[in-house]
Amino acid sequence: MTANSKAVEEKFKKIQSILISQPKPARSPYFELEKKYDLQIDWVPFIHVEPVSAKEFRKLRIKPDEFSAIIFTSKNSIDHFFNICEDLRIKMSQDTKYFCLSEAIANYLQKFIVYRKRKVFTGRKTIEDLKPALLKHKDKEKFLLPCSNLGSKDVSGFLASEEFNWQDALMYRTVASDLSNLSDVTYDVLVFFSPLGIHSLYENFPDFKQNDTRLAVYGKSTSQAVEDKGLVVNIKAPIPEAPSMTMALEKYIQHSNKK
Repeated sequence: MTANSKAVEEKFKKIQSILISQPKPARSPYFELEKKYDLQIDWVPFIHVEPVSAKEFRKLRIKPDEFSAIIFTSKNSIDHFFNICEDLRIKMSQDTKYFCLSEAIANYLQKFIVYRKRKVFTGRKTIEDLKPALLKHKDKEKFLLPCSNLGSKDVSGFLASEEFNWQDALMYRTVASDLSNLSDVTYDVLVFFSPLGIHSLYENFPDFKQNDTRLAVYGKSTSQAVEDKGLVVNIKAPIPEAPSMTMALEKYIQHSNKK
């Protein structure tokens, strides 16, 4: 066996176990992958969201009902905004306008308000989609941007550059989960979807060594976070031939698990 062929064999060492750094969903294409290749796929969220307490929020001296327009960037931002309002016994005016980055976020908003099109404005995915509606109301409204400790750089950057009357408000935090129960467990593949997952890995296991573990990552920023730690990305998505993580994993497994 040549050195090159041995390296290829080691690179595609058989995969039997996969850990996905997210909560387990009710349905997922990973379940089919698990059955098809007789794998053990476990789900453990490496990060989770924690609310800012009403006591802590009061220290910010921000009163949500003093704002006539709210910008929501996620379902989490909706949950924590209305939870804060409930804790502080604040009732938003029926005339409040809501700007949602996507239709899914706008639909979720219906759990909390009486939905009327004239006060809910919806984008398709990014702040670019909402720009026309936001600019139309720029001089009429005072905007509040509920956010996490990670902020919302695209949205806040736009509001600042266009000189809106606006304020961001920390209402929840995305933090590393406690992974101590994994200290004696090893997997053939670890799957990550954000740089925060890598941060959580090292917060829990500062001395982590990759060794034979393959790392599957989704997105450029996640890939960069892996490389910044001196680790090797073995499985990457999205790529032209594998736009989803399940497709990228299957493509790799077809090589690694050849009999």
